Amino acid sequence: MEAIATKSYVFVVLLLSMIAMLGSVSAHTGYGVEGYFPSKETKEQGKPVIPKEEGYEHPKNLAVQGLIYCKSGSKLIPLKGAIARVSCLAVHKNGQESAPFSFLSCPADKNGYFLAKISPSKLHLWKLTECKAFLENSPWGHCRLPEDTNGGITGARLTSSRLLKGYHLSSVGPFIYTSGPPQEGY
Repeated sequence: MEAIATKSYVFVVLLLSMIAMLGSVSAHTGYGVEGYFPSKETKEQGKPVIPKEEGYEHPKNLAVQGLIYCKSGSKLIPLKGAIARVSCLAVHKNGQESAPFSFLSCPADKNGYFLAKISPSKLHLWKLTECKAFLENSPWGHCRLPEDTNGGITGARLTSSRLLKGYHLSSVGPFIYTSGPPQEGY
């Protein structure tokens, strides 16, 4: 019986020793706040400064992508050759607001995909404040009436974008043209 009690005692002592060592090691791993002082180089007028990578420049280019379809009955057919227009308001670096200016997409591909990019040379003196995308032109004579689905007529706001190869890439749509007014009775 004494042998079992001695083994139990040794086990408990070893277990408590291991717990004490783990607690000691975890207390000195450097993850605590004690002794942490932010370097003076990371603060500028009380605000943290985000370090920039060497050679990295925040993209100033804007691109808008989307899909354009022809609605024929209940089918949506990709509208190859359709064009979208993006109109923007901007403020000049001296503070003057611009009149709205527009740029067109390339013709949509066989899948109805369009991409509109603004020339970086137009943006170097201007800061864009608001942009909207619209339907501009359908190449199909039998599918020329624009619908306001997703803002195709009134304008789809560019609210969010992701960075891709130096561009702020925004997505809109899909936009839809139709062959005629809806039939009555459905």
